[in-house]
Amino acid sequence: MDLMDELKKRSVYVDKGIEELLPISHPEELYKASRYLPDAGGKRLRPAVLMLSTEAVGGDPMSVIPAAVALELVHNFTLVHDDIMDNDDVRRGMPAVHVKWGSEGAILAGDTLYSKAFEILSVMEKDPGSILKCVALLSKTCTEICEGQWLDIDFEKRDIVSEEEYLEMVEKKTSVLYGAAAKVGALLGGASDEVADAMYEFGRLVGISFQIQDDVIDMVTPEDILGKVRGSDLIEGKRTLIAIHALNHGVELEIFGKGGSVSPEQIDEAVSILEDSGSIKYAQDLSTETLERGKRMLDILGDSEAKNILLAVADYMVTRNY
Repeated sequence: MDLMDELKKRSVYVDKGIEELLPISHPEELYKASRYLPDAGGKRLRPAVLMLSTEAVGGDPMSVIPAAVALELVHNFTLVHDDIMDNDDVRRGMPAVHVKWGSEGAILAGDTLYSKAFEILSVMEKDPGSILKCVALLSKTCTEICEGQWLDIDFEKRDIVSEEEYLEMVEKKTSVLYGAAAKVGALLGGASDEVADAMYEFGRLVGISFQIQDDVIDMVTPEDILGKVRGSDLIEGKRTLIAIHALNHGVELEIFGKGGSVSPEQIDEAVSILEDSGSIKYAQDLSTETLERGKRMLDILGDSEAKNILLAVADYMVTRNY
């Protein structure tokens, strides 16, 4: 099985769904701004998880394309607003939405993606009871994403952040949308609440593992592969799991929170210190353990190609190096 081919097969339908369900209409610039990031592509991991979850419980994955589009629009809404808050001028190798349309335009574009996601999901031709559950779940998920983003911002003002607080933040900011993707797919595929809840746990746990691994990647991946400055989380003073573990164990990092005036040699030295202290390995081990817990949630399903692809997606999310 070639995982990238499997993802591409599904992303083609999601791309078409975005074009059909979020057309460029009046006022034209608003919809151009709204479509800007979704049209830029990406691996469409969340829509793929949704479609594969439907297939894995015996449903028709083609029947849930609108829901897959809705999840992708929510994801892109968060990216648009994140870039404004973080003052990031580049996204997916292109100028960010707020760079092209200004902050006001970007806020409206993000809000449009958010509201269109619920409109698309709510009018799907599926069992009304299942649709209601999915709308309620996605609403709760969006609230949790905002809570997670608030926590992330708040951490920047604090000297001490506990591991438990960090894990709560990444769960809400990142993993709940993967959980929602898996559960929405299962519900719309006709799964029982028990199976749907297990699918949510699969997505949630894999999402946490994914974010921890993202922290590791920032430390260990060469810049020519990473596409940004290696160790940028440390330089910016972000409270990642690696930094929390190190700081809580008395490790001194001269570049932590120092800003942009850091040499590659200083970064190499900091990474070496984190490796020697065991902080990077600690994060890698927790990521692996969380991934395995998530994968075991799929034991509730019978064997199928879709289940195998979901397991491969989980492995890919945590073994990638960029």
